[in-house]
Amino acid sequence: MIHVHSLEGVTLDRSSYVTIGAFDGVHLGHQRLIGEMARAAHAAGCAAVVVTFYPHPSVVLRGRRPSFYINSPDEKAELLGALGVDWVVTHPFTLEISKITAADFVDRLLTHLKMVELWTGEDFALGHNREGNVPYLRGQGEARGFRVRVVEPRALDTAIISSSGVRAALQSGDVALAAKFLGRPFSVSGRVVAGAKRGRVIGIPTANLEVSEDRACPANGIYACRARIGDETWMAASSIGVRPTFEQNGAPTVEAHLLDFSGDLYDRTLTLDFVARLRPEEKFATVEALVDQIHADIRQTRQLLKSVIPDL
Repeated sequence: MIHVHSLEGVTLDRSSYVTIGAFDGVHLGHQRLIGEMARAAHAAGCAAVVVTFYPHPSVVLRGRRPSFYINSPDEKAELLGALGVDWVVTHPFTLEISKITAADFVDRLLTHLKMVELWTGEDFALGHNREGNVPYLRGQGEARGFRVRVVEPRALDTAIISSSGVRAALQSGDVALAAKFLGRPFSVSGRVVAGAKRGRVIGIPTANLEVSEDRACPANGIYACRARIGDETWMAASSIGVRPTFEQNGAPTVEAHLLDFSGDLYDRTLTLDFVARLRPEEKFATVEALVDQIHADIRQTRQLLKSVIPDL
């Protein structure tokens, strides 16, 4: 898979099948559309191309608040590559881009990607004021020599799978539901940085993650996670929140106690896969009561993860 950061950064020498969208999270609905497109493209001897955007259009056009993105652009590209995509184009989205007409954008797709098929969802539209809806694009295709394929949305237990549905599940702390929509556990990656080091004082050291403020995270609480550093994995009891037993009006943090781990993690990239929520964040009357609860959380984490990930 080749990842470029502008449509102008690629000019293909063979025909391609293309799909366009934000694809934040690369959830099961995205996987269905993109996987089918990639298989069809390769069967026809064509390249499979995904055109996506960063920042998200809603951030630019509507000032959407932080704590939004399910994946970083590079994480998204890696997930798309695993579906068989040959090229991922993460095009910058700006106010100027939002004013491009649908016809002009189709020109760019034909020029740079040699597009012969455009795969979309049924509510897809591109171009200024969303003028390039499916009927419009089909007309363009008939006139300009490409086909439009529409893939129906995927549902789970009668609920349509969507990126907003994943975010809503995370905001309520329901990481199990988010995992159902994604087809994998929700994950957060970050560089391990120095914290207040209270964990060492109480005998339960934690790795504090530096997480971008524009990344979506589960609701404050305690979670059973799988921790990954490179190819190595550990069980982890993780906390998201403001550490109310110690601080007043503290900044939210993401930290994890890796079970059976010893060593230095500073400056390494740690990924947490959220498997289950154990409990909400709470303030304890004493540090001793907090420590007792953390040990209970660790026992519950070990028991739960052994039951769902036996080889961990």
